[in-house]
Formats: sequence, structure tokens, C-alpha cells
Amino acid sequence: QVRLVESGGGLVQAGGSLRLSCATSGFIFNINEMGWYRQAPGKQREVVAVITRFGTPNYADSVKGRFTISRDNAKNTVYLQMNDLRPEDTAVYSCSRQTGGAPRNWGQGTQVTVSS
Repeated sequence: QVRLVESGGGLVQAGGSLRLSCATSGFIFNINEMGWYRQAPGKQREVVAVITRFGTPNYADSVKGRFTISRDNAKNTVYLQMNDLRPEDTAVYSCSRQTGGAPRNWGQGTQVTVSS
């Protein structure tokens, strides 16, 4: 059974940092692309960052230079380091297991709230 469990969200002031973690099980982690997505109230879910099985990252323009996606294949975990957070980063952040370039499985999400 595929499981993805996010942690690390919370309330932070603008300019602050958070590190999200997504612990996974039930599939062969090191051959899968992984992704982070977010959904703000009243908005569609959007991709934040993805990382290939080889560790190559790709970012949404809105987070380039501020967020870093990484993975630890020994721990079956993907991370999202978020720096210089802005109020517009407020959203529920979810990690995904990607197949064919699209999300296939989701975690339950973790709330990130950035106050101004």
C-alpha cells in the first residue's frame, strides 16, 4: 500500500523558513519522480517543485531561488526547504509520487501559513 505522510508545516512570519518532509512507503522510492504541490483557498492546486529519480529538480517560477526540493533515497523521504516565505505561499502543501510526469499518489497535506 502506497503511503505518503507530510510533516513540517506551520505558521511563520514573512521572510521566515520552513522545511517540509514527506515520508513514503509501499513503493520503490528511488525509481520514482517525486513532487510537491500546493493549493491555496479558492485556487487550483499547482505544482511547486518536482525532483527526478536522479535528483534533478524543477521549480515553479514563483518559488525559484527560494525553495529547494531534495530527496534521501536511504530514508524514502522527499523534502521541501522553503526560505523567504511570503503571504502568497500560504496553502496546503502535498507531496506526490509521480508516474509519467503526473501525480499518481498523494499525501494528506500539511498547512503552511505565512503572516505578513
